[in-house]
Amino acid sequence: MSDRLIGKIAIVFGAGSAGTGWGNGKAVAVAFARQGARVVCVDRHREAAEETAHIIAEEGHEAEALAANVTDYAAVERAAAAAERRFGRLDILHNNVGLAEAGGPEDLDEAGWLRVIETNVGGVWRTCKAILPGMRARRSGVVLNISSVASIRWPGAPAFAYAAAKAAVNQATVAVAMQYARDGIRANAILPGLLDTSLADECRATGRVAAGRDRRVPLGRLGEAWDVAHAAVFLASDESRFITGICLPVDGGQSCGMAAAA
Repeated sequence: MSDRLIGKIAIVFGAGSAGTGWGNGKAVAVAFARQGARVVCVDRHREAAEETAHIIAEEGHEAEALAANVTDYAAVERAAAAAERRFGRLDILHNNVGLAEAGGPEDLDEAGWLRVIETNVGGVWRTCKAILPGMRARRSGVVLNISSVASIRWPGAPAFAYAAAKAAVNQATVAVAMQYARDGIRANAILPGLLDTSLADECRATGRVAAGRDRRVPLGRLGEAWDVAHAAVFLASDESRFITGICLPVDGGQSCGMAAAA
């Protein structure tokens, strides 16, 4: 264990993993713990949060598992209150929950559009509403939001709602960073590109598809959840104490050029 986050209390929304393997939230929660933080693992599926918390505990670190859906403010508020009762405060808020619906404006129905907006943007609003007051009272805190390269570049296939929602997450991050800077709170976003995570399984049904995805990344390979986790550790730590309001691509250089067709 290193000590980059020693003494910090982190809450990770979306700390479970879809399917087997490592998703971004699961990797971030474990990485935070390995760097000395005590971690509250929150997921809408309690068993997924418990799996991540169990991994952390097995490695000799401290974690709490809670269930909450970020589209339900009362559930988010209960989770934040339970975390503060357990650990006394929250120093790091990490928002990892995301939802995508394929298709352009003509393909989406209103329910699909609202699901994406309520989950991706609404989730950030609800967690910030519940947790920022405590950070402001202590004049210290870090907010990290997981966005996407799709928020700033064409992702290679129609994803109108997802791209719009993640672009909103970017500017919401900037808004929090600017409003709360004088309160000692920093806010930054991470923009993952193409990653080899559990959520990418259906996009990697064949070696040909996987190779095609690799070719879209200038470094020639897909990233991993741990690439996002390492960036999150840096942005959560005091090493980045003079960094706020940034939207950091973690994408192997993908955002530096125009995306190829999927």
